[in-house]
Amino acid sequence: MKNILFHKTHTTQDELNAVADAVKSGWLTMGPKVMEFEEAFKIYIGSQEAVMLNSATAALHLALKAIGLQRGDEVILPTNTFVATAEVVTYFDAIPVLCDIEYDTHNIDVNKIELLVTKKTKAIIPVHFGGQPCDMDEIYTLAKKYNLKVIEDAAHALPSKYKGVKVGNLPSDITCFSFYATKTLSTGEGGMATTQSNEYSKHISINRLHGISKDVWDRYSGGGWEYDIVDNGNKYNSTDINAALGLSQLKKLEWMRDKRASIANRYEKAFESKLETMCIKNDRETSYHLFQIKVSNRDELYTKLKEQGIGTSVHFIPIHKHSYYQEKYQYKNEDYPVSNSVFKKVLSLPIYPDLSDEDVEYIIENVLKYAKKVHK
Repeated sequence: MKNILFHKTHTTQDELNAVADAVKSGWLTMGPKVMEFEEAFKIYIGSQEAVMLNSATAALHLALKAIGLQRGDEVILPTNTFVATAEVVTYFDAIPVLCDIEYDTHNIDVNKIELLVTKKTKAIIPVHFGGQPCDMDEIYTLAKKYNLKVIEDAAHALPSKYKGVKVGNLPSDITCFSFYATKTLSTGEGGMATTQSNEYSKHISINRLHGISKDVWDRYSGGGWEYDIVDNGNKYNSTDINAALGLSQLKKLEWMRDKRASIANRYEKAFESKLETMCIKNDRETSYHLFQIKVSNRDELYTKLKEQGIGTSVHFIPIHKHSYYQEKYQYKNEDYPVSNSVFKKVLSLPIYPDLSDEDVEYIIENVLKYAKKVHK
């Protein structure tokens, strides 16, 4: 029997050499490699600024801090997301206001956002689910109408494009990427915030390391020992070891995306007219971080595939279904019918560069063997 993991990070000797060089340099924490990675990432995305952090959660937290989120403010976000998107809002004692999603794309339903806007609404956090960008033009129109900030949760969206423009270089206030172990570019743990604003960039940079006026590399590389605490910051900096991994992965980012796209195309052809898959809109390009099918026997299929040595997963248990959020914010299950419907049916299949052609065929064969079609 095969043993096909749900995800495996693509690494080669290049990554090993990069990490070894970082270790041999004698400088393991945030230093020259972090700055090099930030510069390379900024150039790739096309943004004015890029700040590396130790996670996308940290990036989202500091993005909200940069825009001045306060206690009692409201932030609109999709219920179909990982908990971090809502969690960072609660750090401010602000309120995550959940929005339902589109059935075909699993992205936030822009037609339902305006119904949730109140005088307390401060920002919208669109989540580019699976890598497909949300309907950003409509979101920007709403943001302008109600004077709201837009912070993109782009944890899945590297590299993705909206109407020909890379996510991270759109006119949002701040965009937050994830470099977690399962992401399309991995540094083990890590994240990046991109922005066109020098003010936001400086705010995030200072707050990632205790609110210190200059970072540790500056102080230990000839900048002098003096420093000042200019804000109540956090310990969110990344390291040169993580950045070395990132630099190596960035060089093959497009190749890895093409490999995932090729696998997705094979899945699409095999499942066409047989199973429901996510719809990709014509005016955008996805990173193919996830490939999902919708079936009527999701839990049974998960078990059957596991028995055949195929790892799968479910993305995500909606925020409104988690006990902490139900109890604290009194979310009503009936307010999110589309998300509830998707959650019952959805299963994420393996999609990563190291899958062999034989692996992909084996996955397709077993999915078609055990999956039961959704009947609308």
